[in-house]
Amino acid sequence: MKTLGIIGCGAIGTLIAEAVEKRLIQCDGLILHDVDSMRTRKLGKSLRVHVGIVNSVQEMIRLKPTVIVEAASQEAAKQYVAEIVNAGIDVVVMSVGALLDLRVMSSKIHVPSGAIGGLDAISAANLAGIDEVLLITRKNPNVLDLDNTEEKIVYEGNAAESVRRFPREMNVAAALALTVEPDKVKVQVISDPKVTRNVHEVKVKWKHGEMLLKFSNDPHPENPKTSALAAWSAIRLLQQLMQKE
Repeated sequence: MKTLGIIGCGAIGTLIAEAVEKRLIQCDGLILHDVDSMRTRKLGKSLRVHVGIVNSVQEMIRLKPTVIVEAASQEAAKQYVAEIVNAGIDVVVMSVGALLDLRVMSSKIHVPSGAIGGLDAISAANLAGIDEVLLITRKNPNVLDLDNTEEKIVYEGNAAESVRRFPREMNVAAALALTVEPDKVKVQVISDPKVTRNVHEVKVKWKHGEMLLKFSNDPHPENPKTSALAAWSAIRLLQQLMQKE
């Protein structure tokens, strides 16, 4: 029997649960947990698939789901990823920035491509040698909890610090930092009132050439701090993991 555990029943957790109900992800049932128990019960009642609701992540781990998805926060990822892996359970980490601090290495930790693609090409180039990666991210001020009326650079620096300053908005920077050497990833965050989408430009200089990748994604309608593509990339990854078992 294949089951999927979801930590965090917000926008991303809900979309993943709905993908199970639509049979986009093949599994026999869900195990849900959120620190907000009302949100957990609301999601559970909205689904027609078999749902188990637990009061803690430890209780979820004891039920041995096939895969657990962390869709809650960096704090949750830091608190539970090692425990999940030590129990022999695969875990999909949405709050990718937490992995920069955790330093937990395991084949059971899986990271979706998130709001960008091309990580396979960047990873291949990294084998030959990457000189520099520059990520330029543009978001509407509302997404960044700002109110500027003109375009404004709000951060320039390394990937790790960008993730600390914008823990919910800069998982793209974390994904790039995990793909190449973190100190080679430079980040510029622009608060731009003219944009309505989350825009990411990735410029890569490597031994045999250059890459320019650009992604312009609608924010998730229920959580504008993340792109809708991030949730769908997790669904695609879960399809693959469930088929492996």
